[in-house]
Amino acid sequence: MKSPYTDRNPKAFWRSGVSEAHPLTIADLYTKKFEIAQSDQIATAGSCFAQHVARYLRANGYSIMDVEPPPAALSDEAAAKFGYKIYSARFGNIYTVRQLLQLARDAESGSASEADIWTKDGRFYDALRPNVELDGFETVEETLALRRDHLAKVKRMFEKMDILIFTLGLTEAWVDARTGRVFPTAPGTIAGEYDPKIHVFKNFGFNEIHDDFVEFHDLIRSWNPDVRIILTVSPVPLTATASNDHVLLATTYSKSVLRAVAGALAHENGNIDYFPSYEMIASPWSKGFFYDANMRSVNPGGVAAVMRVFFEQHGGSAKAEPQAAASEEDSRRARRGQKRKEKRRAKNGQSAEEEAVCEELLLEAFAP
Repeated sequence: MKSPYTDRNPKAFWRSGVSEAHPLTIADLYTKKFEIAQSDQIATAGSCFAQHVARYLRANGYSIMDVEPPPAALSDEAAAKFGYKIYSARFGNIYTVRQLLQLARDAESGSASEADIWTKDGRFYDALRPNVELDGFETVEETLALRRDHLAKVKRMFEKMDILIFTLGLTEAWVDARTGRVFPTAPGTIAGEYDPKIHVFKNFGFNEIHDDFVEFHDLIRSWNPDVRIILTVSPVPLTATASNDHVLLATTYSKSVLRAVAGALAHENGNIDYFPSYEMIASPWSKGFFYDANMRSVNPGGVAAVMRVFFEQHGGSAKAEPQAAASEEDSRRARRGQKRKEKRRAKNGQSAEEEAVCEELLLEAFAP
């Protein structure tokens, strides 16, 4: 009896494509939509997981843009603490598509507003990237001037980039009800003061996120018609949720919506590709192999496995970070003793040497 499933590629079946496949030897998971030349100017942005991608590409000789480099005297460690050399500009983590669209609109206008400034201990913080100055700025004028300078550089990045690699991270955000401005982190976490009459929780849905990205895409292509985009979805679960749901349900909603949006955009646009880092890390097929003991931080082996699949299509090697664990026992051994370190990092807002700079980790300090 003839069936439409007869003679299909083994990747089309769960048994041969997943249950009998090893996470480190996955085949036929990703086929590139377009080429990436080492001379292409690549911009990176998005949530915390996107930082790993930039490191690997840079280590493999790709041209990663940096339109806002650090002062020459600043060490690499200090530069990262001040938001330098993490992404292609000093905008910090961009967790939501609304935040990305807002940045593009601001870059177009070049304007900065006092309404987007938070305070703490007499210092002033850019609420749209509060983690790039650890102690804030001295004056409102300095904060606004540096914001405008930042936007000019971001505009140049959007205009000159050949490829944008963007990681979709969250659907949840905090919005200023007076201005409609969306923030990368809740007021009161790094700076500012939470006011329930002003700061409104927003959990974006599929249509809102899709339409926001379409608007962003149209705006960027009006400046840069030939730009190509690679989308990924962060496999990192939520640290905390402001919804009334259990954090597991909130995470599933967020990642499901983002994955659906990314897939739809890639299907609709020839210049947008989707790379399945989320599927590699978060699916049951990986058996939790690529997470640290907290079941949310992606371990170096997981990042290396993801980038190995990427470079199988685009050339290069997964050599930017420590070698992937050779077995599940090795992975478990590597995770031992991490719980105390992770709790301490979350409390202090610090990162391990190979861990991404991530404001969302600070929310763990508010847990009971």
